Amino acid sequence: MSADTAVATALSTVPKAVAAGIVDMETGMLLAIKTTESHPQAVLEMVAAGTKELFEGDVSLSIEAAFKQMRGDADNDRYFYEMLVSSKNLIHYFGRLASNPGIVLVVICRADANLGLVVSKSRDLIKNESV
Repeated sequence: MSADTAVATALSTVPKAVAAGIVDMETGMLLAIKTTESHPQAVLEMVAAGTKELFEGDVSLSIEAAFKQMRGDADNDRYFYEMLVSSKNLIHYFGRLASNPGIVLVVICRADANLGLVVSKSRDLIKNESV
């Protein structure tokens, strides 16, 4: 499925979604984004940079390494697969695609969305999407 189709599907299936995007973690680039309102390009690019920092910034990588060491996990797989950030007006879901953990789906919903449904519907997408 294309990145554009994946974000369109996220907007139509995740409750109260106002934006969705696909971020390539290798390049830190936004592969696709769709919003219900217009936003300056600089703001949209910050989503990609913030997503990369969230999952693969120095602190996150240090935490991953510490947990792997404590558990005796020697593989090179990523440790963090999903993150949820709650802000004053929004819920921000970030999830690595099961088919390609180097790609992250970002879904942003209004804060009054049912959190369980946001996570459940977003998880369905990351388990079944390929970009």
